[in-house]
Amino acid sequence: MFNGLLIEKDDQGYRAAVKEIDESVLPDGDVSVKVIYSTINYKDALAITGKGPVVRQFPMVPGIDLVGLVEASDTDKFKVGDYVLLNGFGVGEVHCGGLAERARLKSEWLIPLPNAFTPKQAMAIGTAGYTAMLSVIALEKNGVTPEKGEILVTGANGGVGSFAIAILAKLGYQVVASTGRADQAAYLEKLGAAEVIDRNTLSEPGRPLARERWAGAIDSVGSHTLANICASTKYGGTVAACGLAQGMDFPSSVMPFILRGVTLAGIDSVMRPLEDRLEAWQRLAEIIEPQMFDDISADIGLNEVISTAEALMAGQVRGRVVVDLTK
Repeated sequence: MFNGLLIEKDDQGYRAAVKEIDESVLPDGDVSVKVIYSTINYKDALAITGKGPVVRQFPMVPGIDLVGLVEASDTDKFKVGDYVLLNGFGVGEVHCGGLAERARLKSEWLIPLPNAFTPKQAMAIGTAGYTAMLSVIALEKNGVTPEKGEILVTGANGGVGSFAIAILAKLGYQVVASTGRADQAAYLEKLGAAEVIDRNTLSEPGRPLARERWAGAIDSVGSHTLANICASTKYGGTVAACGLAQGMDFPSSVMPFILRGVTLAGIDSVMRPLEDRLEAWQRLAEIIEPQMFDDISADIGLNEVISTAEALMAGQVRGRVVVDLTK
């Protein structure tokens, strides 16, 4: 038996609770991990609160991120005592995840913990920071350099947005942060935002083409926001789309793409190939400075996860939340 957060769905309804979990709940895998830290991402909050159809098998331990120590291994890839890191691969959705003291996983989903980071720092980054880095890499590979102009980051107070701002600013880009929380402008400016704008300027239905402003953008919002970003992106610019906080619809037209040569780059972090993951984490190791962790992340214990997930869904959580499974 071990402690963890378990989501169940039966005749009594959908519910999440911290409880003792029998090891028989864990699915098959060739690596057993003692989880040290996990996180709460937007997808985790959807799963825990039941406000989104994230979990597809029950019972389920949520948590799409984890870092921990290998306790048993049936593969030559990892040995007992190795620190390993996991982001995505359907963990916390169809395979029990990181919000418990134990996990049983497939070795092909794991990478060694990068030497540049402590376990806690790796989870402060988590899927959010890793996704932000993948998005920045997409802009770079499409020729969006700092000299091209302003880069818009939406959902700026969230985990992806916070890390995207910090990474872009460190690389020399001029970053404009879009947020619905004007009271957090000082936080965003500290991360490196040159300007903070109200998200309402982008969230309503707009024109197929608007005045060109953005050289590139990282959007975690979707819906009308993404459509308006594309409509106002400069000729040859790139928009990296990595979320759907406003909605999964895309009420746009082909005009930005065929008249201005705008590229819409979809960023998937869940099933990303190993080489892309290693590249992203290597870049993060080169860019992230220690003080960023204090600015962006806070840590909690397992018993605080449910209330924190509810707060995240209410838009009351800033940056990243690290869950300490040893508390």
